[in-house]
Amino acid sequence: MVAHLVRLKLTLLRNGLRRSVWKVVALLLSVLYALFLLGLAVVGLVALGAHDDAELTRTVVVLGGALLVAGWWLLPLVAFGVDSTLDPERFQLFAIRRRHLLTGLTLAGLVGVPGAATLVLGGASALAWWRDPGAVVAGVVGGALGVAVCVVGSRAITTMLAPLVGGRRFREVAAVLAIVPLMLIGPILLGATAGLSAVADALPAVGVVVGWTPLGAPWALAADVQAGAWLAALGKVAVAGATLAVLVGVWDRALSAALVRSPGGAGHVARSEGLGFFARFPATPTGAVAARSLTYWLRDPRYAAAVAVVPVMVLLLWFMGRGGGIVLGAGVVVAFVMGWSLSADISYDDTAFWTHVAAPVDGRVDRGGRAIAGMVVGGVVVLATDVLVLGVSGRWDATAPVLGMSLGVLAVGVGASSIYSARVVYPVPKPGDNPFSTPQGSSLAVMLTQSLGMLLLLAVCLPTVGLGIAAVVTGHALLQVLTLVVGLGSGAAALVVGVRVGGGLYDRRAPELLQTIRSFA
Repeated sequence: MVAHLVRLKLTLLRNGLRRSVWKVVALLLSVLYALFLLGLAVVGLVALGAHDDAELTRTVVVLGGALLVAGWWLLPLVAFGVDSTLDPERFQLFAIRRRHLLTGLTLAGLVGVPGAATLVLGGASALAWWRDPGAVVAGVVGGALGVAVCVVGSRAITTMLAPLVGGRRFREVAAVLAIVPLMLIGPILLGATAGLSAVADALPAVGVVVGWTPLGAPWALAADVQAGAWLAALGKVAVAGATLAVLVGVWDRALSAALVRSPGGAGHVARSEGLGFFARFPATPTGAVAARSLTYWLRDPRYAAAVAVVPVMVLLLWFMGRGGGIVLGAGVVVAFVMGWSLSADISYDDTAFWTHVAAPVDGRVDRGGRAIAGMVVGGVVVLATDVLVLGVSGRWDATAPVLGMSLGVLAVGVGASSIYSARVVYPVPKPGDNPFSTPQGSSLAVMLTQSLGMLLLLAVCLPTVGLGIAAVVTGHALLQVLTLVVGLGSGAAALVVGVRVGGGLYDRRAPELLQTIRSFA
């Protein structure tokens, strides 16, 4: 049965690659990237061993290994859905012994680029002690324990927290927590580099302490053997073994609960009150589409993700400009993101898009309703951002060009998205999934089409943005008024063209769009 589960994972991987040549290209690129990183790591470990500094080697191996374990344990919580092909709930109807399921899922977790790379890296960690054969053997044993702690810990935590992770509130909070460090990765790396140089002298002591924790014990085993501290080495084996035993026990209990849990949770009753936005918009087809889209904007975490990045962008630009005038561009960046986020509107509908096709909804009505909702939400967010950055920078004299640029870019983005989303649909996170997860099939092709669309949108927005920058820098009154007029005028024109052209495309392609979306299921 264990071998059957591993073969099942390999079969799913092979069949997934057969569905799209782009997935094959993406897999090859990820393999090449992983090989490049592994090559750097192996060369670094060998060089570390040649340096003949036991304290430095211990510090680097233990802290690096602890970060690897922490990544395996924590990343699935904010990137759940990354590997759902062997979800334990899929085996509820099969009479499989739990110990077989535990072993099979553990080995299947190593199938794929991340698992294989971790396995190689765990074994390669012994190369840092190549001068001492005994330490090399201990390093291989420690690496194997470390890899097991990574995979079993990841499975145990995700299975135990599955009911909580499946909740909407958790997903919304996780979405915000996940995107903040991603958007601030540059400042965080700069701060971490500066911080490491400041606490470099304390890192060896930190490495010794981490070596006694479940995260670092497997990686500290070889260092103790090399130092002849046999009692400490036995302690590290005990810590790693106890950690693995506890994780297996937790996973076993969580798995037994998951195998008898009803899908979607029992006793959940949806509550509703009133008609919501449907009571606030005119009783017309366009009003109905706008009300439905606005409901999505406020209740769907995938849409909320676009709004959640707003404060992060303001912070990022403020950090880059050290509190200078560059923060005035935050409204424009936010408008660009909000406007382009509508390009996935039909994709986010998923199979519910059939209701528009079956109705049938006229193309201009569909495009117009979605554009109204996007302009309402985007307008509020962009105006709030503009007021904030103008107040923070004290540049109220730049109000006209800032408003002209941001509102113009927002309207042009909504208009361009109205055309793009009627022409292209692509795999996106399913309703209820993590908004930052990567669905199967969304790979290089999506990246290329999205990049091309964003470049075209950027080209259309450049005249307004260039005029606005000149107005802000020079403070010339005529340029400021001209930016406001050009921004609002070009935005209005883009909206009209986007709804008309996008509506025509929609009328011709709606059945094909639905068929394509269904193929992603």
